[in-house]
Amino acid sequence: MPMSTFDPASRSAASALPPAAGSPESGPVAAGNATAHAPVTAADGVSGANDLATERTTQDGLRSTLQSRPLRIAQIAPPIERVPPRLYGGTERIASYLTEELVAMGHDVTLFASGNSITAARLIPACEQELRLNPEVRDPIPYYMMMLDRVRRMASQFDVLHFHIDQFHFPVFRDMAGRTLTTLHGRQDLPDLKHLYAGFPEMRLVSISLAQRAPIPNASFAGNVPHGLPRDIYAGTLIGRGGYLAFLGRISPEKRVDRAVAIARAVGLPLRIAAKVDRVDEEYFREAIAPLLDRPGIDYIGEIDESQKAAFLGEARALLFPIDWPEPFGLAMIEAMACGTPVLAFRHGSVSEVVDDGVTGYVVDSVEEAICKIGSLLALDRARVRRRFEQRYTSARMAEDYVQIYRDVMAQLPSRREERAHPIVVARHPEDFVGETLGALPHLNPPDIRPRGGPRRG
Repeated sequence: MPMSTFDPASRSAASALPPAAGSPESGPVAAGNATAHAPVTAADGVSGANDLATERTTQDGLRSTLQSRPLRIAQIAPPIERVPPRLYGGTERIASYLTEELVAMGHDVTLFASGNSITAARLIPACEQELRLNPEVRDPIPYYMMMLDRVRRMASQFDVLHFHIDQFHFPVFRDMAGRTLTTLHGRQDLPDLKHLYAGFPEMRLVSISLAQRAPIPNASFAGNVPHGLPRDIYAGTLIGRGGYLAFLGRISPEKRVDRAVAIARAVGLPLRIAAKVDRVDEEYFREAIAPLLDRPGIDYIGEIDESQKAAFLGEARALLFPIDWPEPFGLAMIEAMACGTPVLAFRHGSVSEVVDDGVTGYVVDSVEEAICKIGSLLALDRARVRRRFEQRYTSARMAEDYVQIYRDVMAQLPSRREERAHPIVVARHPEDFVGETLGALPHLNPPDIRPRGGPRRG
């Protein structure tokens, strides 16, 4: 979708254009308004046409340059976890992989994240350490606000501001929407989000699966970029020597680890569960899941870090991904594929896009169908699973996709002549709605931004 606003602070490219005759930048002609409506002569028309042709030629040259020169990119990650995270944290992990690939490609990258993050980019700390593991932090919102203020004050240093923090930044960066990009890492089927995107149509979005877009088809998408991992982060294994089925991620009602237990017990294979339990899900864990963990063949090992993940997935015979929610992407699926481990996943959200049915795993609709598919699943060629990962899900491919979107976004920034012809439209301030209630203005009622200790993601 075309851009609807222009960032007055990002004139680095446009400022190289010659000023149009009669513009405030051209000098004495603009000293008074007497000449503003003077009759246009034929000579004026020729001169104006020449000016426009010159400006178009210059703009084309600048946009061509944008397709080749290194970019100045700000990556804004959630301070909830370190980048990369020590334990669970899909969003922060992807922000890390993308940042490092962009640096390796020669771009000038600045990462806004927790102060203990590890990166080859310039690091601007939002807090000393990740908020989730800091016992002194009760409310993450102040840290987000301070980070966004710093990004705003430094914004003129960047060509592109790439946000990974849901929609917290929309009101603050609306006037420079032309240089912002927001990757949506979470579910988008929550009804309040439709009002939010309708209220901020100029904020350009990137989905991580086509299924993620389904609830918000009219949002301003600039592209779709599936996640990727460093090619060599895990080694492919030809045999799952551990002999077990694996469950990796988070224990919550929508992740349905209970289904994994039922499948494993029905087929007579051990199940190892490596997963965290968020505070909000502790009651669910105690009442619904803990009693299942005492059954024979079920081994709950808790949350694991990145160094343990390669062995956990590589030694598994298959990964079970029995979700019951509109999964935006499902990073665990491609982590398993990187190890050569096939995936058995339930048909929700992105699953049918990520799993190549009969190649990297199988997509099923019920526990009964999953049980029937186990034999075929375990017979899949693990080397072929690994090759398909290399073809589709590397971080190098992901970074290349994003760079193309960055350049496309920058190329659509209007020239100064276009800016004068199409001035920024400023939304009404809430104080202008005299006599109207907030209930009548859904776009002024943002979703609750404090759910369960922070943004809810996959």
